[in-house]
Amino acid sequence: MKIGIYGGTFNPIHNGHMAAARFAAEYLGLDRLYLIPAGIPPHKRLAAGSPGPEHRLAMAKLAAKAISPIAKAIDLELCREGRSYTVDTLRQLRERHPEDRLYLLMGTDMFLTFHQWREPGEIAGLCTLCAFGRSEEDTGELFAAQRERLCRTFGANVAVLALPHIIDISSTRLRELLEKGEGRAYLDPVVYGYILREGLYGVKQDLKSLSLEDLRCVALSMLKHRRIPHVLGVEETAAALARRWGAPEEDARRAALLHDCTKKLDREQQLALCRQYSISLDEMELREDNLLHAPTGAAVARAVFGAGPEVEGAIRWHTTGKADMTLLEKIIYMADYIEPTRDFCDLTELRRLAYVDLDRALLLGLTMAVEDLSKKDGVAVHPNSVCARDYLKGKLT
Repeated sequence: MKIGIYGGTFNPIHNGHMAAARFAAEYLGLDRLYLIPAGIPPHKRLAAGSPGPEHRLAMAKLAAKAISPIAKAIDLELCREGRSYTVDTLRQLRERHPEDRLYLLMGTDMFLTFHQWREPGEIAGLCTLCAFGRSEEDTGELFAAQRERLCRTFGANVAVLALPHIIDISSTRLRELLEKGEGRAYLDPVVYGYILREGLYGVKQDLKSLSLEDLRCVALSMLKHRRIPHVLGVEETAAALARRWGAPEEDARRAALLHDCTKKLDREQQLALCRQYSISLDEMELREDNLLHAPTGAAVARAVFGAGPEVEGAIRWHTTGKADMTLLEKIIYMADYIEPTRDFCDLTELRRLAYVDLDRALLLGLTMAVEDLSKKDGVAVHPNSVCARDYLKGKLT
């Protein structure tokens, strides 16, 4: 197996880091890529006011999923006491992967000063050195001379990766921009959303009055990566339905973006939110974990993000539905059901009907949901879904 190792302070991890890591993974044909935030970097001090290691790790984890399915951020150096020397990291990884080939990824400055690192000879024996070139000049005379020096002195195996697209930003400069309310273009949306949510790098935003663009970044940062296409699909479908049926489009988008904002939390975290926000759960909600994210998500949308009653209600009932739903509640329920990435059954007719007769589409969707759940062993149908279906039956007959 071929394993890439990319370390750094990642303070914060930005699009330049991510583009380099993505290119290396593809170019080298890596099977796994580790992003390793440094605990105490040996070559420089962390800038004053830098986020704690838990934040740098969290941002790296979000970035890893956006880089590649093979990428993973690990806390190897954050858990180790003292300065984060690369040789110690490679020793640990070699113990974990005795038969695998290790590739150490590094930028231009690190490559050109590699001979000054602690135990460069041992590092060279543990891995292949892979240097990113930021320009043609980098991969010319300077790189050639350093490669020859490292091969001669340490017997190093060196690969030079000339990046096709350069994102020229340093973390130092990016921190300066963020403090001035700029720099978001250099960050992946989920990383920027995390920074907004946590108020890092001097970014101070009132979460209850976020622009739609900022709310989207924050909402996506709260999801498992695989759920992002679903939530974005719900947003666009909800917006289209809102335009068709005369609901406020921005409310539809906000409700769609936040409808799964607590979905990735485990049962204990969900129940903690229920206690925090005094949420009363019925018997089935207490028993079925997959029902908890609707009431907790609605509470978080209201308390943290300032959602009004309409948006809160749409999130609260997007899973089970209920009798006599509001227009926005119907739209979010349907958008969650029919957004483009949904493929659990044939939704052709339901997608057509949603733009022709919303109530009949909702009745069909609820009927399909109730019938589908009834066929599954050990899965109960929530009474609210049955009540919603029967209410519409009575209304439409």
